[in-house]
Amino acid sequence: MVQAIKTKVKVWGNSLGIVLPREIVINERIRPEDEVTITITKKENLEDFFGKIKSKIDAQKMKDESRKMWKMN
Repeated sequence: MVQAIKTKVKVWGNSLGIVLPREIVINERIRPEDEVTITITKKENLEDFFGKIKSKIDAQKMKDESRKMWKMN
């Protein structure tokens, strides 16, 4: 069965790890030494995508201008 969960990455020594929620472990009957497949999808940060905007324009003015452009299309 495929399950989607959200969890945070934690530091364990020199490694990173995740904790499987108890209810998933119980529902999926996961036992020590079981092999599981994990698909990773990182939550995107818009700052990483666009970079930090260096502008003296007010954020509200930027939103208003964006809305005007959307209505034109």
